[in-house]
Amino acid sequence: MMLPRAAALLTAALLALAAPALAIPRPGDAAPPLRLSTAGGKTITDAMLRGKPAYLNFFATWCGPCRVETPSIVALSKKYAARGLRVVGIDVGENMGMVKNFAHDYNVPYVLAVDPESTTRPSYGGGLYFPLHVFIDAKGIVRIYHPGEMSASDIEAAIVRILK
Repeated sequence: MMLPRAAALLTAALLALAAPALAIPRPGDAAPPLRLSTAGGKTITDAMLRGKPAYLNFFATWCGPCRVETPSIVALSKKYAARGLRVVGIDVGENMGMVKNFAHDYNVPYVLAVDPESTTRPSYGGGLYFPLHVFIDAKGIVRIYHPGEMSASDIEAAIVRILK
């Protein structure tokens, strides 16, 4: 059995090989365009996120590690909301009903968007693996791109970094 860290490193190495074809953002790149429907019936775009630090969490409701991380993301979204953090959970490949149930089950206070056709996959790599964490500063620059699980303390450290 692979250790979670080893699996994340292997995934990152494989993605590095696929990155040119997928145009996965690297730290220092401008965040790719984003336009998705939310579980609340609205549309969220990358332009709406500019001016504030943003944390994009690509997940699936069936993903065990995603479910493990969600309570920490909920707590951290509340903790840093007053400092301007925007958290957006992006469900890839599922339907709105599943996402609404997930939001209810975990009392998710942040925006949940649905990407049923995996349209973000070419630009963010979302849907290749779950979870995927993308931390973007207030200027719209990707600062941290992390495929795979993150501990609550690692997520918080990444949030603090984009709040500077």
